[in-house]
Amino acid sequence: MTAFAPDSIVLNRKLPLWYQVSQSLRASILGRSLDAPLRLPTEEQLAGHYGVSVLTMRQALKELEDEGLISRHRRRGTFIEPGVRRGSPVRLLGSVDAIVAQQSGMSSRLLAHGTAPVSGELAEHFPDLAEVATYHRLRCDEKTGEPTNHAHNFIRPEIAERVDLDDLARWPMTKVLRDVVGVRISRITDTVEATLADPETARLLEVPLLSPILHYTGITYDEDGRALDVARIHYRGDRFSFTVTLDAT
Repeated sequence: MTAFAPDSIVLNRKLPLWYQVSQSLRASILGRSLDAPLRLPTEEQLAGHYGVSVLTMRQALKELEDEGLISRHRRRGTFIEPGVRRGSPVRLLGSVDAIVAQQSGMSSRLLAHGTAPVSGELAEHFPDLAEVATYHRLRCDEKTGEPTNHAHNFIRPEIAERVDLDDLARWPMTKVLRDVVGVRISRITDTVEATLADPETARLLEVPLLSPILHYTGITYDEDGRALDVARIHYRGDRFSFTVTLDAT
């Protein structure tokens, strides 16, 4: 039986290896094509793929098993749960792969694409630009078709020239920037706040007006400290939660 092939990552030695591996594998699972195999490679094969010990790989798989993304069977192997629910809680420890995982697992439809003047809050992040490229997408659960969030991305024009719209239908913007465009991301700052659905958000997400919504703002920076992407995402409050774990060591 052909096994599922996860993406590769470059590990950050400042973060727990098991966590980075689990988040990368999680993003690969949620972003897989519908016809991808459900069977995962063996622990030994996955450990070799990620360049970690079998013990580390085992801990990463346990995290995904506890979350309900995979099931493990003696003698048969480890399998992706075919009916896994998208939009489950994510623990963020500062890994870019955690952001990719949080954004993965949705079908995406481009609602609008163009340019916008740099004004208001955008001027804080793009002080050297007069306008930026814009992308407005609606994400839906691949299985049910239910709308789960809609995202506005504001991208530096020279970066946007290298973004393929077909890639955005399959992957989150963060993954496209890092793995397709080849941008070296130094950090992402996240802000999540509770808000109420305005008329546009209520219509797009198919929820009652003034329903609870999670408003996420993520700013992606390159190695020179420049903002590359400002993402504003509205999540249905009944489908998403965010948990941040701080390591005291």
